[in-house]
Amino acid sequence: MGDRSEPAELEGDSAMTVSVGPTPVDPPAQTLRPHAEDAFAAELAALAAQDDRPRPARWRLSPWAVATYLLGGALPDGTVITPKYVGPRRLVEVAVTTLATDRALLLLGVPGTAKTWVSEHLAAAVSGDSTLLVQGTAGTPEEAIRYGWNYARLLAHGPSRDALVPSPVMRAMAEGMTVRVEELTRIPADVQDTLITILSEKTLPIPELGQEVQAVRGFNLIATANDRDRGVNELSSALRRRFNTVVLPLPETPDAEVDIVSRRVGQLGRSLDLPDVPDGVDEIRRVVTVFRELRDGVTTDGRTKLKSPSGTLSTAEAISVVTNGLALAAHFGDGVLRAGDVAAGILGAVVRDPAADRVVWQEYLETVVRERDGWKDFYRACREAGA
Repeated sequence: MGDRSEPAELEGDSAMTVSVGPTPVDPPAQTLRPHAEDAFAAELAALAAQDDRPRPARWRLSPWAVATYLLGGALPDGTVITPKYVGPRRLVEVAVTTLATDRALLLLGVPGTAKTWVSEHLAAAVSGDSTLLVQGTAGTPEEAIRYGWNYARLLAHGPSRDALVPSPVMRAMAEGMTVRVEELTRIPADVQDTLITILSEKTLPIPELGQEVQAVRGFNLIATANDRDRGVNELSSALRRRFNTVVLPLPETPDAEVDIVSRRVGQLGRSLDLPDVPDGVDEIRRVVTVFRELRDGVTTDGRTKLKSPSGTLSTAEAISVVTNGLALAAHFGDGVLRAGDVAAGILGAVVRDPAADRVVWQEYLETVVRERDGWKDFYRACREAGA
């Protein structure tokens, strides 16, 4: 694949050279949030050293090793690969296999189902670089997907290869790498459809130069999307056909969700010098229980039906609540996560609509939390937080 800073030469009559910019510097030792390929470099290297299975063109690992990297496992030499995603194995296998074909991958799910997390780790394991990224917003321009221009050079010398500024998608096509498009459905529909030719013909025309960029083997695209938030632009049928869609579900069981929250909070906590997660596992379980019951509209035992608030109450939000609670415990408590440390965070996550959601929350507190054995401290903390 070569160094990221080297230009990629494309074959064909109308191919062109795309400069990919300067070589990135090594991340500082105190980077708050390292890229996946940096944070888990040792695991990726261990997998590559023992991976003797066939690898698609320009892949750093075989599909089997990529799936092992995401789901975790133990290698023959005893190296332990930590799970990056806790969920159905078949979904991961389908996602990885899709990237080995000529179809793009669309990770679909409600907010907080680890779509971005999975896409980053897939790109890191497949291409060794998760930084080729287009962040979708309502203001994402067409240039973010196709290419732009250095206007000083454009005005001085006219359209030329030196004046062209490649997008992450163009760079991935030229180098045979994986590019990520986050929140695809937030991008305006006419800009979304810029991807149709890229995904179907594997070609990006540059009419100003009478040239085109043809994707080399190894190129593929991972997009993430959800249909629950406001401001969503539906994908056209033509664009949706270019993707193989994998729906990432919410965690199936409370234990699985507790495990996910504990693992992720532990990783975040270590980077922030917060207390160990095991000291607060009971509070994590309570946060997860509250979120699941309000999300599902029924208590865990199935006896009491509940009204659901307007928010999604996702696993990602539970991670945020617990992380904030650990920070409170570390800086203003005794370092042990307690009910009072998570109460305010839960209130903020549940009550998004001050009128309707507050009624839902108060009803849940009085009919469920107040009567639940062992939850008196949690009930008092929540009442104080909402006072």
